[in-house]
Amino acid sequence: MFHISDCKKYTKCPHYFVKEMNADKEAFQPYVRLDEEITVIAAQKLGIRECFRGQRGDAPERAMEALEKEEWLVKARFSYKDLRIKVPFLHRNGNRWDIYFLFVGLFPHADDLQFYCDTVWVLENLGIRLENYYIMHLNAQYVRGKEIDPEALFTISSCFYNHKNHPTLPVKETILDKMEDLTELLEQMKATERKTLSAPVRTSRCTIRQKCKYYEACFPEELKMPANSVLTLISSQYKYAMNSEGKKFLKDTDIQRLEGFRQQYSQIMADRQGGLFVDRMALRSWLSNVRYPIAFLDFEWERFAIPPYEGMRPYDVLPFEYSLHVLHEDGTITQEVYLSIHDDRKDMAEHLIRDIPEEGTIIAYNAEGAEKIRLQELAETFPEYREKLLHMCDRLEDLQIPFMTGTVYNTAMKGQWSLKCIMGFLDEKGYRDLDIRQGMEAVFQWRHLDHSEDDQDLEKIVRDLKEYCQMDSYAMIVVYQWLEKLAQMHPFEEENEKIL
Repeated sequence: MFHISDCKKYTKCPHYFVKEMNADKEAFQPYVRLDEEITVIAAQKLGIRECFRGQRGDAPERAMEALEKEEWLVKARFSYKDLRIKVPFLHRNGNRWDIYFLFVGLFPHADDLQFYCDTVWVLENLGIRLENYYIMHLNAQYVRGKEIDPEALFTISSCFYNHKNHPTLPVKETILDKMEDLTELLEQMKATERKTLSAPVRTSRCTIRQKCKYYEACFPEELKMPANSVLTLISSQYKYAMNSEGKKFLKDTDIQRLEGFRQQYSQIMADRQGGLFVDRMALRSWLSNVRYPIAFLDFEWERFAIPPYEGMRPYDVLPFEYSLHVLHEDGTITQEVYLSIHDDRKDMAEHLIRDIPEEGTIIAYNAEGAEKIRLQELAETFPEYREKLLHMCDRLEDLQIPFMTGTVYNTAMKGQWSLKCIMGFLDEKGYRDLDIRQGMEAVFQWRHLDHSEDDQDLEKIVRDLKEYCQMDSYAMIVVYQWLEKLAQMHPFEEENEKIL
């Protein structure tokens, strides 16, 4: 029996589909926290009191029988030709049915219709005639009071939204226009389960938005590629062609097939110069903006689909931890770490104001996309601290700028410039000995703090979270001091750096 998500996996890539079908099923950890049973709240919006409510593992016959006597069906399971679906809401409308899709987001767009189309295909083939098509989604303007207001939390729309989040294409007509017969696709999926696939072929789908989690399993040879491989060339559409033609290294790149990005130039020059490229004048210019004492700041945060606290909107962010290392001009370093379990944003803002020096530069990694936004959000939420928090924003410098602009490149970076990547070759220990090594791991662990009753377990989670966040702010000091060292070097002094 297949589910709609399986169809999407197969359409994406047969190899991805097979690996997913054979993978050990791990507990699903959503990137966005959803503590509430959203279907229950949505049912309140629809005014549903009595209904047929489907359950996990239901035989499809149960839902078909419910069609004969119920006015509302909630989370009903149906199947046709081994494709199993779960329909959020069906409402009787004479001898037809109105369908309510449930979109746990702010604006449903028409760029991913497979779930909607496949659901309707199954229902139509079962003889279930649909009249009206609606999508229930979260209201971007909703602000939570003391309690959740289901009526205001959701919006019921008969249209999809465009890229400007304005309602445009009608849901019913768009789905019926794009719906396809799945018979052949399902047969291909069944056949794929029974046979051995040919070797995977690399396409843009392998790396679009983010690298597929099975990328290394499909192309293990890339794990062994040298640090200066042409395959590390950033934003290059021709690197695989060049590699197959024998141009194996960055220094061999065909200049005529370069897109011309500064990072590409720095990569090629790094390989030609023994592994390291530094635009010293540009680096000194960036460093000239930095003033002591230097505060290295890192936040950890959670995002909630349904606002859990008064004054929050759907998909608002709740910062729960920050780590701060302060580097003084005499070389001394002080540090602070703040960790909360619930909504302690006001207390966090007060600690920030107390912990961060009133003067000097504040450095963060991806400051514009993370720390600056968190500070602005706190300033908006707590107007009494607005001036001081926005003053912090004005003092922010982004530590990733020297890398994303191609000012500095070491071939050991292998085409990446994340903080962990750079720290990986500057500090042998770095993140390796930590129990938490990634941001989302920190979020997943933090979710246990208000649920676990095991004191020892809680103590370990708190300790691990603090160690991880502190490593982020400490790593920035290591990287910053390395950049200072590079800026002060004369060209002939770089030789020892190239072996890093």
